[in-house]
Amino acid sequence: MRISNLTPEDSEGVSALWDQAGLTRPWNPPEADLLRALAGETSTVLGLFDGGTLVGTVMVGHDGHRGWVYYLAVAESHRGTGLGRRLMLAAEDWLRERGVVKLQLMIRSANAGVLDFYDRLGYEDADVQVRAKWLR
Repeated sequence: MRISNLTPEDSEGVSALWDQAGLTRPWNPPEADLLRALAGETSTVLGLFDGGTLVGTVMVGHDGHRGWVYYLAVAESHRGTGLGRRLMLAAEDWLRERGVVKLQLMIRSANAGVLDFYDRLGYEDADVQVRAKWLR
């Protein structure tokens, strides 16, 4: 298995994986998120490949102050094998290489099942609220 930066050509496989993992929303086209992250100077999407098959992703970036992770996904057929941990470690390394000292992530309230996963990786509840406003 190998982890590498994804490219726009990986869009179809990425979208399928994110759909399978329940990470997509109708108002947020996954292809646009992928292309935006790949085009940014401070972000990328890492892909985990089993042979030639994409089985995991993590979007990682930073705002100059903190690092952020989005779209951590592992194919159903490969869950429970440590690949999510491996992807998170790769995202952490990517940020460390760029001098980022803190990583944050957001978990949708409906996805409470992943809280134990992040607890095991050492992530803590930061006791903050996230607010959002659509800029359309």
